Amino acid sequence: MFLPLLQIEALSKRYGDNLAVDDLHLSIPPGEIFALLGPNGAGKTTTIGCICGMVQAFEGSICVAGHDVVRDYRLTRQLVGVVPQELNFDGFFKVEDVLRYQAGFFGRRNGHERARALLAEFRLEEKSRSNTRWLSGGMKRRLMICKALVHDPVLLFLDEPTAGVDVELRDELWNYVRRLRDEGVTIVLTTHYLEEAEKLADRIGIISDGRILHVDTTIGLKSRFGSQWLRLHTVEPIPGDFPGRLPAWSPRLEDNRTLHLSLQGAGGSSEELPATAWILNEISRAGLTIRKIEGGSSSLEDIFRQILHEKTAPARTQTA
Repeated sequence: MFLPLLQIEALSKRYGDNLAVDDLHLSIPPGEIFALLGPNGAGKTTTIGCICGMVQAFEGSICVAGHDVVRDYRLTRQLVGVVPQELNFDGFFKVEDVLRYQAGFFGRRNGHERARALLAEFRLEEKSRSNTRWLSGGMKRRLMICKALVHDPVLLFLDEPTAGVDVELRDELWNYVRRLRDEGVTIVLTTHYLEEAEKLADRIGIISDGRILHVDTTIGLKSRFGSQWLRLHTVEPIPGDFPGRLPAWSPRLEDNRTLHLSLQGAGGSSEELPATAWILNEISRAGLTIRKIEGGSSSLEDIFRQILHEKTAPARTQTA
């Protein structure tokens, strides 16, 4: 049993008649990259705000490193760093000063040295005495991350960290995030780039309407909700009764020379659809010649859409 770095119990937050977070439970161990995925308005930002002290008067409890964020707010706010989507520094400050002042907010006596180290790490040394308004968009994004790290938090929130950055900078940020995780920093990532979540996250939580729907690894989600599929193109027309020989693979004729097969719950495997040889043998026994074979498996985006669709689909009524 691990001691959670972040423990949320029965968190609820209401704005008037709007229930933004609804009885949310979540446990994240130290040194994990956790991706929190959900559509706009799902409750991600409100949840992060409750943890960081930007949103107050909520129900339930939140602990960071064993400390309650309400009772021990001075300590827990020192343990947390946040990189929001919007820029949150003054455009007239010099780059290094932004970091020195931020370090001072948390009482760091070596703020100058820490700022210098971060600027070197993120290749901003040459801009240290420039006003922040003259930075490029990618440089501003890097400075935001430096600002969140200058007081050495143990829990870091990254809200859309690579939004609007180029591919090279994105890869650099990904590598740095992984290094932070390896150094023991726990990271909560929110992103609309599902490729980012798939490549970075140790686990993924899917949230909708303020509730966590599922938490699992990418492989676990693919195993539970994904599928693998084959599309077989034949030279000869496929007899209409042929799909009945393959009931386990949900066969359907796309046209009289194309057969589509799928296996639910096999999306977490990198192997081809099981029993492919047996299927091809059945094709041969039916006197059919394969012209082309296509195949694939569900992506994380496919699964994300499926989970949200199942959550919002109206319940079917049964009649006697």
